[in-house]
Amino acid sequence: MPGSSLWLLPPESHPLHQILTTLITSTLPATFPLESSSTDTSVAPHYFPAHVTLTSGIDPAAAYGDEPQRWLDAIPFPPPPSSKAKVKVRFAGPDVVSQDVFFRRCFVRVRFDGVRELAGVARAVAVLGEGVDVDVAWEGEVRFGEGTEKWLSEWREEFGPHLSLMYGSEPIAEETLKQITTVVQEAGARLSGENTETMQETGGWDGWDGGVIWLVPTDKPISEWGKPIATRQL
Repeated sequence: MPGSSLWLLPPESHPLHQILTTLITSTLPATFPLESSSTDTSVAPHYFPAHVTLTSGIDPAAAYGDEPQRWLDAIPFPPPPSSKAKVKVRFAGPDVVSQDVFFRRCFVRVRFDGVRELAGVARAVAVLGEGVDVDVAWEGEVRFGEGTEKWLSEWREEFGPHLSLMYGSEPIAEETLKQITTVVQEAGARLSGENTETMQETGGWDGWDGGVIWLVPTDKPISEWGKPIATRQL
């Protein structure tokens, strides 16, 4: 993938952090070794942190140069504690999905409204170079320029926010997707998309508030994507 990316990860203290990490790096590759049915090495398991991509295609030279942390800290993302109220990652199931795209081989859809403003700020500042009209406390609606609004609309229509579980070259059969959905839900990730974060009487968590933003050099091999060059707590 060209350039760098900004990712949103669940807080390390949230149960989904460990649940999703185990699913991606252990449970799913062991339970569904789909690469064994093909000689195409591109469908072999890839291990990566659980995340929602806010934007990709960031030019390191034009954006942050030799000061990635300083650059990330200067982006007008919502400051704590307001970030937890503004940023709400919620799964928009009811099932896992597969598309004929390497990075969307197996994923869970995420509700657009809960990450719209965060992704818009990321795209505007990191890629488009547009200004963003926000107040210090992020009270009220964030206003974007025409280019960012256009990108948000296209992003939502094309594939929108999502959380990948496996990468690969070929889509997954419907029957296998049903099995994967069951495994994911039994692990504690609830995909119904309802607005709750409690395990009580629900069978799992359907998302998280806030999180950690990673700046990742995604032009490097996937095996190195677990090493951010800058991070920021929301």
